[in-house]
Amino acid sequence: MQNVDGSWKIRMNHELNELMKNADIVRFTNIRRIARIGHVMRLDEKRTPKRVLEWKPIGRRIRGRPRKRWIEYVEEDI
Repeated sequence: MQNVDGSWKIRMNHELNELMKNADIVRFTNIRRIARIGHVMRLDEKRTPKRVLEWKPIGRRIRGRPRKRWIEYVEEDI
């Protein structure tokens, strides 16, 4: 949020609650994530976000429990 003098102010939790009208923030982020994946999937094949989404890394992952990728979180949301 930008003040009148041009400086930026960090919003407090109660200000965010008023702005969001007490909506569930986790549900909001999940909905936005699904909307974003839909946008990226409609992009042209040459666009960077689309290429990153479809990119398959070369090599092996490190030992241990694998970290989740962004697309795996989106699949859980759906």
